[in-house]
Amino acid sequence: MLELLIDKKENVKTIMLVENGILVEKHEEHENQKRLEGNIYIGKVQNVLQGMQSAFINIGEDKNTLIKIKDILPKVDEKEEKIDTSDKKITDYLKTGMDIVVQIKKDGTLTKGAKVSTHINLPGRFIALLPNTSFITVSQKIENEEERQRLIQIVRKNLPENMGAIIRTAGENRNEEEIKKDIEKLIIEWKNIQKSLKNNKAPKLLYNNQALVRRTILDIIDRGLERIIINDKETYNTIINSLKEFDIKIELRENEDLFKIYNLSDQIKKLSQRKVWLKSGGFITIDKTEALTAIDVNTGKFVGKKNIEQTAYIVNKEATVEIAKQLRLRDIGGIVIIDYIDMYEEKNKQEIEMLLKKELKKDRTKCQVEGFTKLNLLEMTRKNMCNNDWNNETEN
Repeated sequence: MLELLIDKKENVKTIMLVENGILVEKHEEHENQKRLEGNIYIGKVQNVLQGMQSAFINIGEDKNTLIKIKDILPKVDEKEEKIDTSDKKITDYLKTGMDIVVQIKKDGTLTKGAKVSTHINLPGRFIALLPNTSFITVSQKIENEEERQRLIQIVRKNLPENMGAIIRTAGENRNEEEIKKDIEKLIIEWKNIQKSLKNNKAPKLLYNNQALVRRTILDIIDRGLERIIINDKETYNTIINSLKEFDIKIELRENEDLFKIYNLSDQIKKLSQRKVWLKSGGFITIDKTEALTAIDVNTGKFVGKKNIEQTAYIVNKEATVEIAKQLRLRDIGGIVIIDYIDMYEEKNKQEIEMLLKKELKKDRTKCQVEGFTKLNLLEMTRKNMCNNDWNNETEN
């Protein structure tokens, strides 16, 4: 049973995705920490940095935002081609004082402003609409080629000219009427943004993405979500109004401590621990640095019964399932290096890599496994679900 629990205490909203009583995702939204990702603004160019091929854009928030030249040039399907900026000059596209429509792609920090792009992305239930583009692409998690082509044909048939789309995982096996309805809804949203653009001067917010809760529900509504439990009446009313079209059970347990359900407090405490024990007696350690996250696999108390190779394989196999789980639970993003217990048989390495890819498919965000290096380290990358990257499944 897949459930979403939204616990509101003072100015912190904790969003917990629980599967059969086990916490699989946890995110926090602080009311005094403004989330901007996904918002669309009409901004004003403050200054252009020719040597950096970038510019600062005033969107009316506390800090100016940053835009790079690749986010100004026409968007392309990055699976097919890369944006070539070698012969381009940002001064040919932006001038100080000019107005520009941008979308927040990455929230800022205490010292840096947010990152923005002119590549607008409006996420819906089954697709993400890409105005002013012409390509259609499909989520990598939809692997059946026949299904991919069917979806592309449906979307292409129902999209207006000068609009592209990314077909989301939730679109798999959906009929044309469902997808058409989603497209029409997003087109209305885009038209409303364009109308707002005519009536406002920079800097001004044109479209509010409504932050984390909305995005989370939108992403999991078609993944078997059976129930939403909320302890705050205002949040409850907002969600009830936004989910009128969905047949899903929504419960209000006003002022109840939702952390007591399934002993979630105990599960959350373990997320801060560096060492994670495995059932076999082995363990993994997780160490974050600014550059990357290092995960080390150890045999611990497990000594095995056959030989060193078999012992290493058994612990590595169990560790792989746990690593994929911890990456999602802790929302670890960026470069991840896994130091498995040394295996010398190529077959065992391949099976561990395949298992990791399989387990990572449960994750809602984009993960890329690069494989083992010459030093027997496994390299991979993962995009943050909510802290850094805007709606990862809608990025192509």
